[in-house]
Amino acid sequence: MLTFSFATVIVAFVVNAYGHDCKEYSLTPSDQSLIDMMKHYLHTFRKADCPVTPSKQDIGVTYVRWGKKICPGNSDIVYAGQAGGNQYTHKGGGSNYLCLPSDPENGKPYSYANDGLYGAEYELHSHIKPTGLPASLAEKEVPCAVCRRKGKVSVLMIPGKKTCYKGWQSEYSVFLMSEYKTHNNKDFICMDGDAKPLDERSSNENGALFYPIRAKCGSLRCPPYKDGTEVLCTVCTK
Repeated sequence: MLTFSFATVIVAFVVNAYGHDCKEYSLTPSDQSLIDMMKHYLHTFRKADCPVTPSKQDIGVTYVRWGKKICPGNSDIVYAGQAGGNQYTHKGGGSNYLCLPSDPENGKPYSYANDGLYGAEYELHSHIKPTGLPASLAEKEVPCAVCRRKGKVSVLMIPGKKTCYKGWQSEYSVFLMSEYKTHNNKDFICMDGDAKPLDERSSNENGALFYPIRAKCGSLRCPPYKDGTEVLCTVCTK
């Protein structure tokens, strides 16, 4: 109430001063002091009422780049690690792939038998691999990176395309992947067209698996899609 009364007095003074009949009005030092006090009040007590506009540097979106330990040149890396998820034969548990950091903070051991987090491997062989990815990736673990793109407000993975629509910019592309059709369900993800192994270890330890996806005509209209073809993808920002 005291603040309101003070503001009311100052506003009344300013209105009276500038609403005076005289064409010119010279402010006295006392007048200027009151106006300065009003400015201080507005700056201090009414600052919260003013909307804060974030700078372009504060705005950004995050996405996972599957198959790489680094981010594209126009994005900052949040962290890098390895892909993981639920074991492909499990009926319950998580159904999404995870990008696991390479510097985890581990909890305490416990005996409850609910193993639900495994690494992930490429399931690429000479007879099941998309064009451009080497069969040497077979059974090797999958790296990933979480990336942040400054100045963008939307991120979208588009299946069935390797280029973005007008007004959007591609961060990376190119192959849609998921679990095999008879395994437990997983999300569809976009695997980088220049995918690399996490390391050179290859021991076929399974866990979560990445298989390339093919299009199947029927309920999927062909054209525009084509039966038995690789399904491409791209991650776009705007």
